[in-house]
Amino acid sequence: MQEKHKEMGEERISKLLIKFSLPAIIGMFVNALYNIVDRIYIGNIPEIGPAAIAGVGLVFPVMLVSIGFCLLIGLGGATNISISLGKQKKDIAEKYLGNATSLAIIIGIILSFLVILFMNSYIGKLGTSPVTEPYARDYLTIVALGFPFLMIGYTTNAAVRSDGNPKISMITLLLGAVTNIILDPIFIFGLNLGVKGAAIATIISQIISAIWTVAYFTSKYSGIKLKVKNMILKWENVKNIFVIGAGPFVLQMGSSLVNLILNSTLMKYGGDVAVGAMTIVNAVNTFIFMPIFGINQGVQPILGFNYGAKLYHRVREAFILAVKGAMTISTIGFLAIQFLSKYFIVIFTSDSELLAAASKGLKIFTLMFPFIGFQIIAAIYFQATGKPKTTMFLSLSRQVLFLIPILLIFSKIWGIYGVWAAVPAADVLAVIVTFIMTKKEMKNLKKLEKEEDLKKNVN
Repeated sequence: MQEKHKEMGEERISKLLIKFSLPAIIGMFVNALYNIVDRIYIGNIPEIGPAAIAGVGLVFPVMLVSIGFCLLIGLGGATNISISLGKQKKDIAEKYLGNATSLAIIIGIILSFLVILFMNSYIGKLGTSPVTEPYARDYLTIVALGFPFLMIGYTTNAAVRSDGNPKISMITLLLGAVTNIILDPIFIFGLNLGVKGAAIATIISQIISAIWTVAYFTSKYSGIKLKVKNMILKWENVKNIFVIGAGPFVLQMGSSLVNLILNSTLMKYGGDVAVGAMTIVNAVNTFIFMPIFGINQGVQPILGFNYGAKLYHRVREAFILAVKGAMTISTIGFLAIQFLSKYFIVIFTSDSELLAAASKGLKIFTLMFPFIGFQIIAAIYFQATGKPKTTMFLSLSRQVLFLIPILLIFSKIWGIYGVWAAVPAADVLAVIVTFIMTKKEMKNLKKLEKEEDLKKNVN
């Protein structure tokens, strides 16, 4: 397994990026397919489909909070593992693995308890109506029970990639997604459980994924091991995990706040139909973004390892290649949506009103897609190289400073169309800021590279 760590600093970057990204892309695609299939099944439940899919969409802000904690611990832990392995400190990497796993368990249990305990006080504030609230409540109550498994699975799977085993990471995603796809129709239609059935299928798939990844780190196939002694929390390790994971965590918290405001605004100007349309739009966006997220996951350990090893030319090369790949995919996605939007929407619903609303919204919502690939890769670059403050600034700029004010202003001027247009408008500003920050960082990388070359020449 030491050879797997060694190749991170020696293998050709293009080959390494393909090796790490391709399994992640496949896994993420299947995972996205599960999310789409899940919503297809819910949207097509006889008689209640449109209301059910709107109800599930309304709890999305809470789901984003849970994913935010996954990113806080998972990416924070994985980045520290990658950097430690780059510095040839395997024992430190194992301590980060143990502490990250413990944090995932503890925070997962606390989050699950809080969401269920205080549900009555916030369920109405999510934008639910008397029609959609029962479905939102049923889905969230059950899904919340699975938060500990969700967090364990995400955290350990992120560490699998840092351990240099992208194929195992892909299998983890495939295992959870395929399990969910198989169980969904059984529980939703076969057992006639409706939205509850979809939630139960989700939990079972998360449990299986968590068991799989934990077993990997106790097997002969892993380079680093999950040891009980390393699961005892140490403040220094916890602090470093939180510091590195803070950027993506803030991004998700911002996303949750935005989705909360978005759903409330959609209810005000378009009612349950508009909320249902946004749920479908988010599902389509997620599917198209999955290859980019796959590149994101593939490049993260490469960036972290080589930055830790002070191989700055390899860091820059990996970043540029990842940006090119991501922007190619996001441009293709943009063109597909603009010309074929109805074909994406029709699989979710046969309701004509919902179909029309989602189709129009999707075209407007994705106007900045060609540039989103760059934005996503830039964010992971700063996170992977241990620059949480920059990651946090970029995250807050888009989600809080730009999107929320634009959303509130545009909706008052143009109503429902203003809601859809707010996202690409905010993306314009976010891309400009990200470009300025990234250009500055690339100059800094060149400076660090020259300093390393001088040291080598002196020695």
